[in-house]
Amino acid sequence: MTEQETGLEIAVVGLAGRFPGGGDVDELWRTVLAGRETITRFTPAELAAAGLSEADRAHPDHVPAHGALPEVDRFDAAFFGYSPRDARLIDPQQRLFLECAWAALERSGHLTGDPDRLVGVYAACAASGYLLHHLFRNPALDAVSEYELMLANDKDSLPTRVAYHLDLRGPAVAVQTACSSSLVAVHLAVQGLLARECDVALAGGAHVRLPGGTGYRYEPGGIMSRDGHCRPFDARATGTVGGDGAALVVLRRLADARRDGDPIHAVIRGSAVNNDGRVKVGFTAPGVDGQVAVIRAAQQVAEVDPATIGYVEAHGTGTDLGDQIELRALGEAFRGVAPGRCALGSVKSLVGHLDVAAGVTGLIKAVLALQHRVVPPSPYCTEPHPGLAGGPFRVNTAPLPWPDLGAPPRAAVSSFGIGGTNAHVVLEAAPAVAPAAPAPEGPRLLVLSARDADALDRARTRLAAHLAEQPDLPLADVAHTLRGTRREFPHRLVTVAGSAKEAAAQLADPDGALVRTGLAGEPAGVALLFPGQGAQYAGMGGTLYRTEPVYRAALDRCAELLRPHLDRDLRALLCPPGDAPPASGELDETRLTQPALFAVEYALAELLRHRGLRPAALAGHSLGEYVAACLAGVFTLPDALATVAVRGRLMQAQPAGSMLSVELPADEVAALLPPSVSVAAANAPRLSTVSGEPAAVAALAAALRERGVACRELRTSHAFHSALMDGALPAFAAHLRTVPLRPPTLPVVSNVTGRWLTDAEATDPDYWVRQLRRPVAFSAGVELLLAQRYALAEVGPGRTLATLARQHPAARGSTVVTTLPADRSPAGEDVAVATALGRLWLGGVALAPDAADGGRRRVPLPTYPFARQRHWVDPLASSTPGLPSALAQVRASTAGVPDPAAPSTAGGDRDDAYEVVRRIWVELLGVDDVGPHDDFFELGGHSLLGTRVVARIRDALGVDLPPGAIFESPTPAGLARAVAALAAPAAHEPAGDALATPAPRAPADDADDPLTDLLAEIRALSPERLARELHLARHEERNGDV
Repeated sequence: MTEQETGLEIAVVGLAGRFPGGGDVDELWRTVLAGRETITRFTPAELAAAGLSEADRAHPDHVPAHGALPEVDRFDAAFFGYSPRDARLIDPQQRLFLECAWAALERSGHLTGDPDRLVGVYAACAASGYLLHHLFRNPALDAVSEYELMLANDKDSLPTRVAYHLDLRGPAVAVQTACSSSLVAVHLAVQGLLARECDVALAGGAHVRLPGGTGYRYEPGGIMSRDGHCRPFDARATGTVGGDGAALVVLRRLADARRDGDPIHAVIRGSAVNNDGRVKVGFTAPGVDGQVAVIRAAQQVAEVDPATIGYVEAHGTGTDLGDQIELRALGEAFRGVAPGRCALGSVKSLVGHLDVAAGVTGLIKAVLALQHRVVPPSPYCTEPHPGLAGGPFRVNTAPLPWPDLGAPPRAAVSSFGIGGTNAHVVLEAAPAVAPAAPAPEGPRLLVLSARDADALDRARTRLAAHLAEQPDLPLADVAHTLRGTRREFPHRLVTVAGSAKEAAAQLADPDGALVRTGLAGEPAGVALLFPGQGAQYAGMGGTLYRTEPVYRAALDRCAELLRPHLDRDLRALLCPPGDAPPASGELDETRLTQPALFAVEYALAELLRHRGLRPAALAGHSLGEYVAACLAGVFTLPDALATVAVRGRLMQAQPAGSMLSVELPADEVAALLPPSVSVAAANAPRLSTVSGEPAAVAALAAALRERGVACRELRTSHAFHSALMDGALPAFAAHLRTVPLRPPTLPVVSNVTGRWLTDAEATDPDYWVRQLRRPVAFSAGVELLLAQRYALAEVGPGRTLATLARQHPAARGSTVVTTLPADRSPAGEDVAVATALGRLWLGGVALAPDAADGGRRRVPLPTYPFARQRHWVDPLASSTPGLPSALAQVRASTAGVPDPAAPSTAGGDRDDAYEVVRRIWVELLGVDDVGPHDDFFELGGHSLLGTRVVARIRDALGVDLPPGAIFESPTPAGLARAVAALAAPAAHEPAGDALATPAPRAPADDADDPLTDLLAEIRALSPERLARELHLARHEERNGDV
């Protein structure tokens, strides 16, 4: 904390929104810089299509203007788990806010789903015009309960809806103070953070006016503009213009944001909220005293001199009374500041008045101005309001550099609501951040995921474009943001690149070899496979030793621990200093090969763990089992290295021998062996290794080839796992009796049995003696791992074990990867490691945060590309008989559902019951069709809707189906069977009782619900009466001011 900080600072770490014209936050800033108005002017054809009468269109006071937001009828319902039917019922304001909430948190890097990080939601939306004008009294929605309608549209449901769908566990608070709602939400979020009620706070609002597309009628003395332009603080201003949109910010305590490397856009130094009380001319009028008080209170909390504030984003509605009062209040709060020192503006001149979202829209504009160090222009203010004369404020019509006022750049934001609730926020530019530690050179793994393949492709395209536009972005920060701060979905993409420019080029070519995609499965975890002797080559791990500190530290430790047991430094064999080539011949000596392989595999496993790979099981081949046992805690690292050194030395001292790889199962090849040859390993279902005396092995090879059996001599000096190793056993047993052995802490596959290593085996020295001599049961071990759905990763040089594993039929569809190149050139080792991690993640293996990203920063990147589809109930056209076409289609799709009032034959044919159930599902879920085995809940059903399904079936078929039937039989076929089972007794009743008595309907659970009562009252109004009540309410609002 610096000397100028109070400890109460709040960082703005995320911004999101959708604004008139369809732009996001970046587009909003371009709009601000260009001074471009995005208010829509409706054509006569558009007005007619929206249902405006010819008389209204021709009225001289009709103004065909509104800050319209396109595609408010569209929503990515499937992404959030809604059925089409439910999505159509939800207020579009809430749908809009939900998508923007996801984007804001994702852009901030705080959509990880960490249950220990409390994320609060402070949200506002306006009363639902969708409910009033589209859903009430709509015959297409007769099957929808009143409670469902209220729940889907009540503005109080907004924050809890967001908290539920995004799994946010901090406070979820609905805020309603009219036009100031979203900025009040920011203030409450600040308080929640300072009180430590949450660690991250999402605050903002959404507004969509319905019916839309018509403009408004100008009324002299009202708040709406005469010409459809909003000109705050201009002498020509005649009022405001409405607009639709959403604006959200993500907030954190500044200290936390600094610690975690968050993208800090600006800092809230202080905020305040109050109410005018009765000190004003009327309820809807603004008040000078209240505005002065709230501005001063925020400045006092921020501990700033108003003379250091360079820009004020005003409420600025462009109304005569509103602008006069705001200028008087600002002048009083900034008393003593030099004339013209502070710039003044309002985003409403560009996008209109976004109602409850207006405050945060202005806040975002001010944050971006501070971030870019630009005083934003107000191009429509060409004749300054007389109230500006001689005061501390000016209105600039072109962008200007931020002035030096003797303090960090500061701005302020005001928002005032009808009814008198005022909010004011003081902002400061983000503090200078210490340079991040230089990222280690080398390739980086970039990951993307989406719910479906099309969304994944759109995400790839957007990220490619973003990186192409910002080629200097630190790729380590990009990789950290993509992998460590976002939710993961089944459809996945990975690529490995060395720079943002390189990544952009790779991502732009989806068919290139450097971009991999896949559909993640659900593996039990990853099992690491450690290869044995024969996989080694000179220089293995050399690149990793030079570029990866974790690998180097682990290998150095192994080399130092091995010094007493070897006659040379192991590093001279693997990674000699300078340009000296690594030794090759010596590495084929068993006494050196085994320690070298152990050290490389152990160091590589440590690197993978550091990079976020957490093994669920371990296995090895011969020597490799020692690496697995060490990582599982059976051996300490010093004891494991000492044991491997003794093992290698003793095995090298045995007589020379040969080994042969044979394409036959182990049991078949065993029947063909002479006494001096043994089965050394069962490697795959049809691949074995035998070993023994050289002459006998050679003769066996010749005999096998004569029989048409493929075989290959292995490059080795000894006959491992054969009788020729018996001479090593006594001394090795003596050594093992001196080594403490512990039960494994991770599952390890035994080479001796092909099953899980038991605690008794792991702690028995004789087991490890047998492991040297007995055949390696690798094939059985792989079969065990694949049967339990493990992904497999070979950790060591080459691809021998991965190749063996892929020969198992069970490996089809499983993820099997390698981590080091198979050749003798280690140039691509770092790429191989990153690629292996990426392929495991593609297959569904969870990766923990990369410890190498410690100190990396989150950077704003393109957010999830929602696949929006139309989910909409059109309003009933009062001047046109019949249903609009979309509603007619809804009704036609359910026309065959039996009338609940009509009696039906109990115990009817099961096929008839199935058809009834299917049609009811189609209607209530809002889907085109369902199959007999489709799961109700996977189609977007929920418990409330399930009770309606059961009730409809009960009414239609006259069968007393229990309320919980949908949970026990969640498919149409299952429910049809349940109906048939309940109806069966009726078949044995006398003919006179053949008609089942309809089940009595239980009284509605919401019979005493005040929301239901309110809805019933509103529904009881005629359309004419309802329209009149709404008109009177709006007339009262317009005669006030905002």
